[in-house]
Amino acid sequence: MSNVVELSFFDAIQTSMEAEAAIKDNIRSAVREFDRTNRNITAVLNRVHSSSAEQVPALCAQARVQLQEIQGHIRQVAKIFPVNHYYKYNNLWSGPMQQACFLATLTVYLEHERLITVQELEETFGVKVDLTNDMTDFQISIEEFLHGVVSLTNELSRLAVNAVTAGDFARPVRIGKFLKELYSGFQLLNLKNDSLRKRFDAIKYDIKKVEEIIYDLTVRKLIVASTEQA
Repeated sequence: MSNVVELSFFDAIQTSMEAEAAIKDNIRSAVREFDRTNRNITAVLNRVHSSSAEQVPALCAQARVQLQEIQGHIRQVAKIFPVNHYYKYNNLWSGPMQQACFLATLTVYLEHERLITVQELEETFGVKVDLTNDMTDFQISIEEFLHGVVSLTNELSRLAVNAVTAGDFARPVRIGKFLKELYSGFQLLNLKNDSLRKRFDAIKYDIKKVEEIIYDLTVRKLIVASTEQA
């Protein structure tokens, strides 16, 4: 009597599962290095909160060097996952990619007090931003880019507080203007990503925090009304 169940069927499944596990383990190993570089850059840029304006360019230069290292991490990850399987494994590196986008965005803001462009982000990491949602090879998704931008708002509200502590009363005004313009831009988007929409809703609290700082500075006559409106 022939077997009712062919055990070779389960052998094939086990082989497939082992191959899948090996791919994920290799990706996780590469992502750990990616995440380590992110932490190093974060440690460098975190020093802007206790540094003078004259020291910020040197910190940005240090961050730039390590941002270039992320290109290598991205290439390593891209070599591991099978062709046309980007979305199957994207969750394994999406978090570090969002953080990398934030760090690049913060660096550009500290250098020029403006928002990073898509072209600048692509040049920094050596990979395209998928603005049309039709790419299947390694990419920076729109959501990852926007998560990085949203993270910037919280960091800048913190910077506004520390700027006042350091006696830089003009910086919160500039930050407030930038955040309002950024918020206006986000309002043009129809966000369907739940986590992104929730984080977007938090931007107005960062703006309110900065507005309270500016109000307090104005009441104390540490800034003039013309500066506040600039």
